[in-house]
Amino acid sequence: MMMRQLCGVLVVASVALGGARLSAQGPMRSALHDYRVVTVAEGLVQPWSIAFVPGGDLLITERPGRLRIVRGGKLLPTPVAGVPEVAYENQGGLLEVALHPNFATNRFVYLTYAKKRSDGTGNTTALVRATFEKDALSGVTQLFESVSTGRGHFGGKIAFDGKGHLFLTLGDRQVPPEGNLEAHPAQDLSNHHGKVVRLNEDGTVPADNPFVGRAGAKPEIWSFGHRNVQGIAIDPATGNVWTNEHGPQGGDELNLDRAGKNYGWPVIGFGVNYTTGKAIHAGTHREGMEQPLHIWVPSIGISGAMFYTGDRFPQWKGQLFTGGLAGEQLGRVTIAGEKVLARETILPGLGRIRDVRQGLDGYIYLITEDDDGKPTPVVRLEPVDRATSR
Repeated sequence: MMMRQLCGVLVVASVALGGARLSAQGPMRSALHDYRVVTVAEGLVQPWSIAFVPGGDLLITERPGRLRIVRGGKLLPTPVAGVPEVAYENQGGLLEVALHPNFATNRFVYLTYAKKRSDGTGNTTALVRATFEKDALSGVTQLFESVSTGRGHFGGKIAFDGKGHLFLTLGDRQVPPEGNLEAHPAQDLSNHHGKVVRLNEDGTVPADNPFVGRAGAKPEIWSFGHRNVQGIAIDPATGNVWTNEHGPQGGDELNLDRAGKNYGWPVIGFGVNYTTGKAIHAGTHREGMEQPLHIWVPSIGISGAMFYTGDRFPQWKGQLFTGGLAGEQLGRVTIAGEKVLARETILPGLGRIRDVRQGLDGYIYLITEDDDGKPTPVVRLEPVDRATSR
């Protein structure tokens, strides 16, 4: 299959590899940089997240419940020992892996996953911290368990702010938006459905969280009214927190995520019902509810998010990259302060991109996945000599 994007001057030849479509590895063009796609590792089953260990190893989660190591370009056959038991069903399983900002000295690894609720009623999202040494986890400690239940939409993305806090995204658990939309649990501060929470790095609640001390509100909550945030990144230039979330049929959102704000799900939004195409929301605007700064219509199944800070692609520095699942693409979003200035689609037809991360080497790494569980590769973008500018 050949795809040509004239505005971005991008030509991609797609080929089959390990259950996913992977772009050919010759030089490709985008508006600002030429690059190639290089396979880093193969044979991963439903990979979800990647972290980069000082020294060169990669840690990659597989949703069925395995934490894998890539060393020297090879996927080690034995998964990391000590991973907690996960609830691998529907959209659940082992989700995010993230290293503490001071990992080199404390060896702390954070994992999110779907687990059986403590009271035995369904599954929820949990956050644990462990020590990673000698290819194994030890001292696994649960820091947080979401007060929510449902079939899917677990959230599970993590971002550290460099000030001793971490942000964790939590989905609406696919509770149907029916009847009184204002009564949907994503609008209710007494639970964690459709929330972004902010914790100290040890799992305790920061005293300056927006709902601390408010009767009936969970003190962990940072923002609410979300559907299913699948990417979170903090702009290193401003400290602003950015999130992207799945809309229903149409209406994926990019939000500037602020303390105490309501992002409207399901009262306002831009999508429609999957099965009927009928409106879900009461409208697209409501006083007291935040507007997205960018929407994707049609939806691309937004996923992953990171601000690029490396030197390999100097003209991409400071820009936001997002993955696309259903849209099978990588997006580049130009942000200046609190404004979205432009967006470019890169790598259309690559396959389902679950996560996008910057490696310690400054390259851009992509996690690709296959819904049916066929093995898929991890790839990275590397620059080629020629760079262009607008």
